[in-house]
Amino acid sequence: MSTIDKIYMSEALKEARKAFEADEVPVGAVVVHKGRIIGRAHNQIKLLKDPTAHAEMIALTQAASYLNNERLLDTTVYATIEPCPMCAGAMILGRVKRLVYGADDPKAGAAGSVVNIAHNKKLNHRIEFKRGVLEEECAGLLKDFFRKKRVK
Repeated sequence: MSTIDKIYMSEALKEARKAFEADEVPVGAVVVHKGRIIGRAHNQIKLLKDPTAHAEMIALTQAASYLNNERLLDTTVYATIEPCPMCAGAMILGRVKRLVYGADDPKAGAAGSVVNIAHNKKLNHRIEFKRGVLEEECAGLLKDFFRKKRVK
């Protein structure tokens, strides 16, 4: 596992912790282009009353704004959990080059757990992806969040 991937995943985890503190499902994402973070976000679904306000979607929007382009060529998305079909689809449409994620999502994952949108040969773009980076930390934050919810 590369040190660079761990560094950027740590940044995504910082975002996920912000979501945890805001009582949002703790997912964080960063978008990296040429060694620089150009988008960073955490889930804001409850805050914005928007089912599309996933960390990845917000970070992709910031990255597109930074690049002044809807094509996010040569970017890497770091997400603490395997992206859902909506987020993976947005990455395909944006032509993201690479996806690195922490924990698998066995209920809604779209990079191989449930479906594989990220690398589907029928689509016009495929994303290289790497799973399991800082997996314990990423999965642990989600488990803590849902454990806390069950106690309430």
